[in-house]
Amino acid sequence: MLKAAKNITQLLAVLSTITLIGCGGSSAETETKPDKIDPQQPVSDWAMVWSDEFDGEAINTQNWTHEVNCAGGGNQEKQCYTDSAENSFIQDGMLNLVALPAEEGAALPFTSARMITRYKTDFKYGRVEMRAKVPSGQGSWPAFWMMPTDEEYGEWPRSGEIDIFESVNLGVAGADGNVESNIHGTLHYGKSWPNNSSSGKAYSLADGVNPADDFHTYAIEWQEGEIRWYMDGYLYATQRQSKVRYNSKDEAVGLAHKGWFTEYFDQVSGELETHWDTAPFDKDFYLILNFAVGGDWPENVNNLGVDATAFHADNKFEVDYVRVYQCQSNPETGKGCETVRPGYDSFDDALVEGKAPVPLPPSDGVAKNIAIFDGSLEANWTAWDCCGGTTPAIIADADKGDVVQFNINDNNGTVLGFSTRDGHFPADFTGVSAPFDASPLLDLNGTLSFEMKVVTAPTSATTWLLKAESGDGGPNTGDVALNTSIEGLDPVVGEWQTYTFSLATLQEKGLDLSAIDVVMIFPAWATGEGAEYLITNLAIEGDVGASPELVIFADDENPSWPLWDCCGGSTPTVELDDDAHGNVAQFSIGSEPTVMGFISRDPNTTTPAPFDASAILSNGVIQFEMKVTAMPGDAAWMFKVESDNNASFAELPLTDSVEGVAPASGQWQTYTYNLADLADAGLDVSAIDVLMIFPAWGAGEGAIYLVDNVKVYDPTAVAGNNVIFADAPATGWTIWDCCGGSTPTLENDDTAHGVTAEFVIGSEPTVMGLLADDGVFVDASALLANGVVQFELKVITAPNNASAAWLFKIESDSAATSAELALNTSLEGADPVVGEWQTYTFPLQTLFDAGLDISFIDVLMIFPAWGAGEGAVYRLDNIMIYEPTE
Repeated sequence: MLKAAKNITQLLAVLSTITLIGCGGSSAETETKPDKIDPQQPVSDWAMVWSDEFDGEAINTQNWTHEVNCAGGGNQEKQCYTDSAENSFIQDGMLNLVALPAEEGAALPFTSARMITRYKTDFKYGRVEMRAKVPSGQGSWPAFWMMPTDEEYGEWPRSGEIDIFESVNLGVAGADGNVESNIHGTLHYGKSWPNNSSSGKAYSLADGVNPADDFHTYAIEWQEGEIRWYMDGYLYATQRQSKVRYNSKDEAVGLAHKGWFTEYFDQVSGELETHWDTAPFDKDFYLILNFAVGGDWPENVNNLGVDATAFHADNKFEVDYVRVYQCQSNPETGKGCETVRPGYDSFDDALVEGKAPVPLPPSDGVAKNIAIFDGSLEANWTAWDCCGGTTPAIIADADKGDVVQFNINDNNGTVLGFSTRDGHFPADFTGVSAPFDASPLLDLNGTLSFEMKVVTAPTSATTWLLKAESGDGGPNTGDVALNTSIEGLDPVVGEWQTYTFSLATLQEKGLDLSAIDVVMIFPAWATGEGAEYLITNLAIEGDVGASPELVIFADDENPSWPLWDCCGGSTPTVELDDDAHGNVAQFSIGSEPTVMGFISRDPNTTTPAPFDASAILSNGVIQFEMKVTAMPGDAAWMFKVESDNNASFAELPLTDSVEGVAPASGQWQTYTYNLADLADAGLDVSAIDVLMIFPAWGAGEGAIYLVDNVKVYDPTAVAGNNVIFADAPATGWTIWDCCGGSTPTLENDDTAHGVTAEFVIGSEPTVMGLLADDGVFVDASALLANGVVQFELKVITAPNNASAAWLFKIESDSAATSAELALNTSLEGADPVVGEWQTYTFPLQTLFDAGLDISFIDVLMIFPAWGAGEGAVYRLDNIMIYEPTE
């Protein structure tokens, strides 16, 4: 909505102090649409409320103010902006912005124009449209964009920036022969520079048509919570506010949609807080038209630098009109006049994913230990040199195996240690910021401990220190001398020494135990020159009990989770089945449509008694076994789980389980659902109170089926299980390329899998997988009867040889015995499918029968057949040797 012009003295005061920030940053994605689609307009409620048709003899100063400065636009641009008629003028009904070479000796090599409507035309929500022909050439950067009028959320970009149109270097043919033809629509937001964020999309016309060759119309439609970008009426990008997922306690635990965000100081608390709502794009903005020359973006793409010959009177930014429309249906929100098309809200088409950080789940109150380094780094932590320019390395030590090596080169000052903080990662780090909540360990004798050996002492005498922090600039311990540890020792060169600090002591010194994200061990600032030291076994731990687990049905009904028929009027019963299953739950569906399963009830009060699975979200599962004894035709079978009295739920077919199988009459089958997948599907895992297994509503008549071993648990936490890989290799295990010379890496995948092991096969024949260190092995003898080896595989790129067979090989006692089987002989019986995670399960009995000594397992390999794997890229996760049923 438009606002009247404000007092001119206020305008002049603002213009004298304004910080100029350019439209910066290239978009990450380019899309070419060969089919031009005329937009459908469901309503005709757009009403033009302001325009400049540029029909007069001069630029209308009631609409526009010239900025006059040589600030380089905040992007190291090469122009001074002027109010000269050579750089901006009206001619033949067009506004012309022209960039020209400056006079010799000028502050910058070019002159140009930038015009703004601040305090003359400020508005919130609506359709903003420009018809223009834009300039070309290496270094050209025309833009039509918007900035916040009053910066109510703080300095750039906390209060936002909307780039309606930008282009750089149009018409320039790069070294690869490709001619630049992209236009860009972008948002800037988030934290203050240099930790700012942006997201956007590039768009190009079909058949090589270049935007610089003719006039085109560029527009946005801006409404509460959503902004859409158009070129010539085609919607090519959509961005939205983030959508936060809350649990039953109204605590933010994730994002259902990752969009924009901002960070600003709360007016009540004074704290700097992150907001995932409509801010900052819910305040008044003003318009900007400018023609920049060079700068950080255009000078670093295409042919690089600035081509001075491109800037002359004929290479103009010509604007036919600028128009602003208001949606009359709802001026307060701008909603009701959307011009959209199919696909505009799909990530595969127009929808853009933003850069909002995922809110950290609050403390679940469940005590957990963390090994930040115990021969390998925890997946989301890295070894780190704050300020000294070194790169800590993992090296082999004769006494401790793999350890982290730190070096200090000079006395300029640095601190070193371990970090899981945004902005402190090396460029190739693949983890995510994951502060550790140690608060539940406080009453469980919690400690922070590590082992250290000083290889070379600093050249000057110094004090060795520990410092732990919770947030950049947040609560921390301050510098704590190592000799105040429980052991009370000063470091001795050449000796491994243990240092232990109670969490209670660290809290007393000021540390917030709920969000520890940096642990540093170092010589006092600016006194460490020449130091080399090794660290291992850094852990935060206490006397932790068992992982949360809920058994809903196993041999008998759980009084807190009775059998339940929602709507059919039947009473499910407990019946005796075979020797392996004993008592099971039996459900029968009559003529009335219904769903059936288990519902939480306090046996004393009949009120719900939900289960909080938050503590096992990362690796936890819901698992059950089912046998259909009377099949209801071809009905689809479903699994549905609800939370907090149906406040949230996830409903998926049984074929979407980890096993991916449909029920088969007369057969017991296991179904497993990852809690992370269910959370992504909408379930709040903090208050699970209903589990249902049923044929699709209204299609189940005549069905009789049995259910057993229903539980919610973390399979990686079960005693007797051997987890070889889950987010990182287990202690003593390494991701390994036998013979190809490559180095497998840890790579982030989807929410359910997190960090995975990635393998790439080149031209050399090889096998790949997990290798145990000398003396490390798994004795699975006690699991022989029911145990399995299980893993998940996703093929990113298939081998060049499309017919290559995928194999699983497991060895024992340095290859003294082994078993090698095709993946399609697993219990799932499936061949790999490119782009899909698939589970493979091999019974230990099968491997034993194939010749494997299961008492000394030390190698697991998954690979395309020897010599046939060139070109393959694949990932492994959740590699376990365990007993899946109790």
